[in-house]
Amino acid sequence: MKLNGKVAIITGGASGIGAATAKMFSDEGAKVVVADFSEKGQEVADSLFGNAIFVKTDVSKEDDIKNLIHKTVDQFGSVDIMFANAGVGDATPAHELSMEDWQNMIDVNLTGVFLSNKHAIKQMLKQDKGGSIVNNASILGHVGQEGITSYTAAKGGVVNLTRSLGVTYAKNGIRVNAVCPGYIDTPLLDEAPDELKQQLASLHPIGRLGTAEEVAKAVLFLASDDASFITGANLLVDGGYTAQ
Repeated sequence: MKLNGKVAIITGGASGIGAATAKMFSDEGAKVVVADFSEKGQEVADSLFGNAIFVKTDVSKEDDIKNLIHKTVDQFGSVDIMFANAGVGDATPAHELSMEDWQNMIDVNLTGVFLSNKHAIKQMLKQDKGGSIVNNASILGHVGQEGITSYTAAKGGVVNLTRSLGVTYAKNGIRVNAVCPGYIDTPLLDEAPDELKQQLASLHPIGRLGTAEEVAKAVLFLASDDASFITGANLLVDGGYTAQ
């Protein structure tokens, strides 16, 4: 029970990596707060046998994040772990990218992570017992890819934000790390044709897509005391993609 007695918030917890992590955290003894803009987050919370609540949240809105922290503390008494996982995807080249779509990507994938970190840290500082934050970045925060503009920019921001916050709050016992997944077989790919899935799988030396559970295991490691001497790190979970 690596997280016994801990209280964990998971943004983007309604599906994919977030839902897999919520289940894993609950199995490891944590009280879980599933935060998502989708009402499907309630189903995830209900599946965790009384160990979880759902809070509808738009991570790009600071008032929503403040409400999320407030409801977590009101229900469970503290915030010990934040998994800032919520995100959206886009693959539009720069010359075709509208300002509206650019801003939406930055609002959700970068500002949403910043706000989740900011307010989790504020609560953790009040508690004076440290804490652990894990951000969901991406391989595309480390390398570029043809035609993908706003997503790579946002995830690159998450990578360096994680480093900066890890250095800043280490003295307070608050660790800040990130996972950087490769292409993962989640509901985001459900509508993709098999040819595209095969192409994406071939980009990884391991020869397949990752699973949400494989990423969740990495998140669990970083969130737990097993990673007590790790902060400011970006853990690649990418089947060898960036090693090429």
